[in-house]
Amino acid sequence: MILDIDHVGIAVSDLDESVEHHRRTLGVEPTHRERVEDQGVEEVLFAVGTSSIQLLGALGSDTPVGRFLANRGPGIHHIAYRVDDLVEALARLRAEGVRLVDEVPRKGSRGTLIAFVHPKDMGAVLVELVQDR
Repeated sequence: MILDIDHVGIAVSDLDESVEHHRRTLGVEPTHRERVEDQGVEEVLFAVGTSSIQLLGALGSDTPVGRFLANRGPGIHHIAYRVDDLVEALARLRAEGVRLVDEVPRKGSRGTLIAFVHPKDMGAVLVELVQDR
């Protein structure tokens, strides 16, 4: 079911400042930047091996990342696993009684399909499943 870690999502208060901090301190350059209106975020990705670090800036305080920042402050928001068949992965999780945030796949950034799994059934970790199209 899981092929790889796609990315680790980190919620940040100031996206541009965080991008510059990563550039300066880690010596990495962004590989992708995208505004995802329906998720209420702007993201910047840094490639790390076969995975990425994803910095997430909230587009408003009433978005999922905006609420996360208000409640918990900046930090790790989620881990995303790459899967080859998202519909099959969701069916398998559902059959195991795992609660899903997304019952069906939806469009993600970079032309992917995504779905989130409820943290209550994943050891208090928000999990995202990502399928390349």
